[in-house]
Amino acid sequence: MCGIVGAIRANHNVVDFLTDGLKRLEYRGYDSSGIAVQTGNKITRVRRVGRVQLMENAAREKGVHGHIGIGHTRWATHGGVTEPNAHPHISGGLIAVVHNGIIENFEEERARLQGLGYTFESQTDTEVIAHSVKHEYERNGHDLFAAVEAACTRFHGAYAIGVIADDNHKEMVVARMGCPLLVAFGDEETFIASDVSAVIAFTRNIAYLEDGDIALLNANGIEKLLDKNGQAAERKVKVSELSLASLELGPYSHFMQKEIHEQPRAIADTAEVFLDGGFEPENFGKTAREVFAGIDSIKILACGTSYYSALTGKYWLESIAKIPTDVEIASEYRYRDVIANPKQLVITISQSGETLDTMEALKYAQSLGQNHSLSICNVLESALPRESELVLYTRAGAEIGVASTKAFTTQLVVLFGLAVTLGKMRGHVGEEQARAYTEELRQLPGSIQHVMNLEPQIAAWAQKFAKKASALFLGRGIHYPIALEGALKLKEITYIHAEAYPAGELKHGPLALVDENMPVVVIAPNDSLLDKVKANMQEVGARGGELFVFTDLDSNFHESEGVHVIRTPRHAGVLSPIVHTIPVQLLSYHAALARGTDVDKPRNLAKSVTVE
Repeated sequence: MCGIVGAIRANHNVVDFLTDGLKRLEYRGYDSSGIAVQTGNKITRVRRVGRVQLMENAAREKGVHGHIGIGHTRWATHGGVTEPNAHPHISGGLIAVVHNGIIENFEEERARLQGLGYTFESQTDTEVIAHSVKHEYERNGHDLFAAVEAACTRFHGAYAIGVIADDNHKEMVVARMGCPLLVAFGDEETFIASDVSAVIAFTRNIAYLEDGDIALLNANGIEKLLDKNGQAAERKVKVSELSLASLELGPYSHFMQKEIHEQPRAIADTAEVFLDGGFEPENFGKTAREVFAGIDSIKILACGTSYYSALTGKYWLESIAKIPTDVEIASEYRYRDVIANPKQLVITISQSGETLDTMEALKYAQSLGQNHSLSICNVLESALPRESELVLYTRAGAEIGVASTKAFTTQLVVLFGLAVTLGKMRGHVGEEQARAYTEELRQLPGSIQHVMNLEPQIAAWAQKFAKKASALFLGRGIHYPIALEGALKLKEITYIHAEAYPAGELKHGPLALVDENMPVVVIAPNDSLLDKVKANMQEVGARGGELFVFTDLDSNFHESEGVHVIRTPRHAGVLSPIVHTIPVQLLSYHAALARGTDVDKPRNLAKSVTVE
């Protein structure tokens, strides 16, 4: 999950870029941070536990200055949150390394290197990279590229690394395998980063490295690049369309708040694909019509919030398109015996497009002969779209807050669009119904904005939640995944234990937990299951539980002792799950504010999960 940066700047101090870039990558990890800079006569390293600002202050106090350097912000995997475990790692004062990923065979490598006389100062897997590169560097006549190339042949796992040497003031070597890494190009300066957000203030010209790439960089760009087969290669330079303003807070207090309020626009932008182009397979790729015509079922692979969007999508795909759909947690799928079906479409969903478990699950499916794949992703040029046959990008824009909001709702828009598209192709959606779906989609941003106007009421509810130790979320049918997402949000940013259940399952166990100290959130839109949900609520009320009900304007609900009601707009029909996502996001956000937690950077979590 960590974030890495690096730079070679012929005419400027690299420290300004390193610290600015790391601040923009803090969403990837913020346990500790550090930089290593070639300062003329040695590599100077500054590391601190905690946020990047602490490290930046220390670097400023030391007056660190140089033209080549690397930096890292950490999400801890191997070894605790301590300064010795913070990156960069240095071997013998000669080689400095930053690393994102996991070296799976690091214990074996550590033992080998200890046998060669190397002493380890940290508990991390990364230190084996530094020592291994130094060993090869001294064996290869101080050829940094050859040293990294030789060392990488020993590493099993996922990594993106940046390497500098004390006696080489003009060159850096980078390598990628399974973790994101890009190279960016300025005027006599070259940058590296895990994410384009780190470089956008300095240049828009970027090239994405591919798995197996090893590159030698200087201030003028890429001097040499070999692909996974050891062949010389080039990577296309593109101009990033990412807005710098999208990476700034503006008038908001937190990125999560900003991203919640950006949802009407993000949803409208994503829906535009279908509103302008119709529910046509070509929205998903040039070959999509042929692919869709040949499939008989769907398998969706995802993790976290994306998994809950997949569960919601399953309802639409089966009810609208009448196509059998199975949803699996990506990290579980890849470790079981799977019955392959070449006629099945494998869909991966990921905000970042770099989620390692999802990526590996896709590769596993492909190895079994699952040839048809579709990626739903928010980040252009990321790994999952590159490995997929078809792709449709959500238009959520940059999402910085660790707790996903607009990425989730835009994923739902795409899944709905896919369901209608397949429904048309399979003869289950006629022109009149398609027009009705188009109109519902057109009205969706307005319904979302209506819910935003309920924020003061939801904030008042949140004050009650802030004092609780646990909560229960209930939903039925297509709104059950929204209950799951609501519970996850509350857990992520408030640290309140929360569970979600299908409301009908209350009597099969969870009801035992219900008392006056257990708030119960109910997603209760005015749909065909409303009466069933009301009966489930009675079960809670009879046990002294306090109910917080999100319902629709046209539902017959009344507040009473122990029953609090907030009404969203009139029932939004088939798109109701998207509308009802907003209140649970706002509830969690305001509960976190009341508890004083770090909304954007919750403990132990990071945005992009690039490790197992």
